[in-house]
Amino acid sequence: MQTICLFGGDYATAAQVHLALKSLLSLPDYYGMNADALNDCLSEHAASPSLWVNLTGPEEVVSCLRLVSRVFRENGADVKEL
Repeated sequence: MQTICLFGGDYATAAQVHLALKSLLSLPDYYGMNADALNDCLSEHAASPSLWVNLTGPEEVVSCLRLVSRVFRENGADVKEL
């Protein structure tokens, strides 16, 4: 099973977090770069990858990572906060 690691301090904006997710998860070009689009993409997979997340960085990034964590959990993924 794949594990995705996101360290909040590596990003300046929520858009950068979503660009990283798009790359790490090989999401399609039409990925909408938001939590709803992430939910749609994860729900299409048989099993969601695990997520390790570090909630640091700018407030916008931390908020985004919290939302991303919730979406992963709702899709049955194991989420570990570092």
